[in-house]
Amino acid sequence: MESLALSSTGSQQKVIACKPFVKWAGGKSQLLPELIKRVPAKFGTYFEPFLGGGALFFALQPEQSMLSDINSELIFAYQAVAEKPQELIHALKKHEHNPDYYYKLREADRSSGYKRWSPLRKASRLIYLNKTCFNGLYRVNAKGEFNVPFGKYQDPLICDALNLTRCSFALRKAKILCAGFEYLTKVANKGDFVYFDPPYMPVSHTANFTSYAKVPFEEQLQIELSHLCKKLDSMGVKFMLSNSFAPLIAELYKGFHIEQVKANRMINSKKEKRGKVTELVIRNYA
Repeated sequence: MESLALSSTGSQQKVIACKPFVKWAGGKSQLLPELIKRVPAKFGTYFEPFLGGGALFFALQPEQSMLSDINSELIFAYQAVAEKPQELIHALKKHEHNPDYYYKLREADRSSGYKRWSPLRKASRLIYLNKTCFNGLYRVNAKGEFNVPFGKYQDPLICDALNLTRCSFALRKAKILCAGFEYLTKVANKGDFVYFDPPYMPVSHTANFTSYAKVPFEEQLQIELSHLCKKLDSMGVKFMLSNSFAPLIAELYKGFHIEQVKANRMINSKKEKRGKVTELVIRNYA
């Protein structure tokens, strides 16, 4: 299925409709309409340094893009989808859906032999765990080991071959790398566009999930990110950032365009805490 999207030059181009191939805590599928209408009409290269599920990238499918994340397992998955989709599909079809198999595969990253696994095998493992774990949550402990329990799904779609093939097409021109956000000032140029979707600043002492990687994204990193955004602004680089409706975030980005939006948040261990929440969308352009 094809649809129309704006290219980086502002013209319309055909894109293959696809969706994120992993479910990610804080993913932006629910917020896409609010984000898309705030994307610059024209821009050069598109950057997304907190890639996660990549919902905005897959919606835009820009002509030039650089996608990155500090989570190497996630990047292996993106690279496998981009470069070896049929091999990945073949590997995913071999997985079993039962608790014994799940926990055996989950514990693989505790073994010394895991380091010798191929990137494709690690990508297959990550997607399988993501599709079958509790609530589709990606979470690791301080050692970087995946620690989410088995999800009691009846018949999860472990291998969505059609969507993976479409995602591969969307990723064909993208540069994909494992990196933090610090490199942006070295590669972004005037007129480029960066979308930041960092782990959100907790709005309470109990809402403190930042365990997407073994190094949690805490307050000091939020501050460093705001400094980088100010540097990009001085370089003429456009940026848009999503974050929680937290006093520190509003203070850090004072002087930029700050808007409140409502987003659906469905990943929470307590059902009553799921639903619409207020978030911030911050831009350095009108």
